[in-house]
Amino acid sequence: MAFPLHPETPEQGQSLEELFAGRPIDINAVLTRLKTAAEEVGLPLTQRNMTYNSRRATELGKWAEAMGKGDGYHDAVFRAYFADGLNIADIDVLKGISRDTGLDPDAVEEILGKGIYKKAVDDDWAYSRKTGIRAVPTFLMNGRMVEGAQPYEVLKRLVNRERF
Repeated sequence: MAFPLHPETPEQGQSLEELFAGRPIDINAVLTRLKTAAEEVGLPLTQRNMTYNSRRATELGKWAEAMGKGDGYHDAVFRAYFADGLNIADIDVLKGISRDTGLDPDAVEEILGKGIYKKAVDDDWAYSRKTGIRAVPTFLMNGRMVEGAQPYEVLKRLVNRERF
């Protein structure tokens, strides 16, 4: 399900300092914790200082899923953003990701321009607001919610409580 962490982020991106201005957040400490956690599970993560708007990438994700290429597309967007620090709002970046995952890069502008998957993303965003989702990832099961990256045992307890 699509979820907007910072939908107000401009298309050209925004520095993390601007994004978190006025909040008591030690950006370097957060990035260091994220990098350590990513390394522990073998995920690539670059030290970045920018955030980018994910709306276009999210709409194209719905297209990729409809074409049976969702997993490869989402993995490629993750790598582009978190490992390579690329602007995933940039049309050329999205065309490259689409091409690399077996999708027609020439269809990207038409899909976005016509808003073919806009409603699907809007519906996901509305659902997240309605259910109180505020973080990524969030695990929701029969009205019970666990936010953030969690150890296996926490997720196992969530599932087991719902089964019995």
